[in-house]
Amino acid sequence: MEQIGDRDQTGDARVSARLTPFLRSGAPFRTAAVLFDFDGTLTRPELLDLPAIQRAIGCPPGKGVLEYLRDIEDVDERRRYEAIMLQAEAEAADHAEPSDGAEALVAFLREHKIPMAIITRNAGATVERALAHFTGMDPADFALIVSRDFPMSPKPFPDGVLHVAESLGVEVGELLVIGDHAFDIEAGERAGARTMFVRNDPAEPLPETPTDFVVRNLEDARRIIRYGLPLPVGKLPADLLRESLEGIISADPAVLVGAGIGEDAAAMDISEAEVLVLASDPITLATDSLARYAVLANANDVATSGATPRWLLTTLLFPPGSTPSEVVAVARDIQEVCGEYGVSLCGGHTEITDAVCRPLVVGTMAGTALMAHLVDKRYMREGDRILLTKGVAIEGTGLIAREFGTRLARSGMTEAEIAECAGFLDRVGILEEARIARSFAGVTAMHDVTEGGLATAVSELGAAGGRRLRLHTEKIPVYPQTRRLCAALGLDPLGLIGSGTLLITCSPSDAGALMDAVAAEGIEIADIGEVLGRGDGVEALRDGSSVEWPHFDRDEVSRLKLVSE
Repeated sequence: MEQIGDRDQTGDARVSARLTPFLRSGAPFRTAAVLFDFDGTLTRPELLDLPAIQRAIGCPPGKGVLEYLRDIEDVDERRRYEAIMLQAEAEAADHAEPSDGAEALVAFLREHKIPMAIITRNAGATVERALAHFTGMDPADFALIVSRDFPMSPKPFPDGVLHVAESLGVEVGELLVIGDHAFDIEAGERAGARTMFVRNDPAEPLPETPTDFVVRNLEDARRIIRYGLPLPVGKLPADLLRESLEGIISADPAVLVGAGIGEDAAAMDISEAEVLVLASDPITLATDSLARYAVLANANDVATSGATPRWLLTTLLFPPGSTPSEVVAVARDIQEVCGEYGVSLCGGHTEITDAVCRPLVVGTMAGTALMAHLVDKRYMREGDRILLTKGVAIEGTGLIAREFGTRLARSGMTEAEIAECAGFLDRVGILEEARIARSFAGVTAMHDVTEGGLATAVSELGAAGGRRLRLHTEKIPVYPQTRRLCAALGLDPLGLIGSGTLLITCSPSDAGALMDAVAAEGIEIADIGEVLGRGDGVEALRDGSSVEWPHFDRDEVSRLKLVSE
């Protein structure tokens, strides 16, 4: 059983909103549907005065009312007691209120298209009567309401849970049963479903039947359920990444920069004057430039720390059916690209596996930097200028031109324009500008613009430095080819994958000289904003007026592919 929280001095679990203990110890799970108890779970616990009903019909304390009624042999007496119970339920339904977080959780599941159902020992009419006057949920939200009116055995028997799984067409192991009573947990566990106990009262004892999760309310339940839902294509959302990284602290004093949001690479102190910098990236996009991506994606991340990329290890995974020539070609191409940039391909692993449907390269790059040249984003300072090299969406422009050329042609772009955009993939390296920048003492941070585009990269940069950032959007350079391509497909350049663009923060005293040095090498560079005080978030201005800084749940390339499919 995973209890979300710490324990007090008596040993009782205190459920909190922090998920880190669960994430570290819990087994992976998947939630395809949710089955709610009703009274006390979707409604406030005081909905039905069960002791009063027991007294009215003579049911002994500790015995289930339905079980007591079932054992009454006198039919007329049983019907009279059932009528008393039904009347009490109806009166309670007219005053029912949703429990804390119930409507938000239902809306969340509805948004993610997760089927929901209710299993209850109440009458079906009672449930529908209560739901009818709720504002945030109604009977239509639930594909099925399994009540005591069904012929199957009620909770704690597993029959209703199994019926729901079958009716919804989901594996019972991917059905989550949520309830505030031991009967709910027992029914779910006996059916083979996952279970979640809502502990409305912190002093309430836990069910004897083991349960997968214990929460204090449905808001905590929503946060846990999210971990069982499929992720969208793209980077792990920042809040999930933050929680997964929380508490990861290296005891090794040689680790100067470790895991963190917005950190492109780790940095190790390997001598008094030199630092080892490490970075790892998979190449998951289908592209005819797989080898170049594998080398540059990893080299770029090392370079943003002020290091020189030197050593590369690669894991090459190929789908069944791949030929030796295809495998050898990728390995050869990687070796050739490494040679262009002075990187040694040191080894790795190659495998044919049905775990992938196309070739996958995972690279790990190591480099070294003088301690004086190490760039640590945590040293960003208020007043630093924010500089941007080249233009936004370089990588995305090249990818889209190569993969959606026919569609671009139909939109009116010429063959020459499409070919020019496809050539943008030759610009995805940032090694030269990073090399120049690291020689300036005023440079406090560098960040490679990758998946999620400039919009995501700026947010990551601020998070890594613990600073708010101000951007002047009219100063952000966008190539005319990129503008036309994005306009043709309805994309936003700020959310388009952008390797080849480097963000730099630099003291105002060095910013001018740095820009001159970069420009002297034929690399465009622009001053697009400034670093603000401690905090988080991006303040965006256009010609002095406040505008909203965009947020993208997935990269625009990924969104385009989903729409196309």
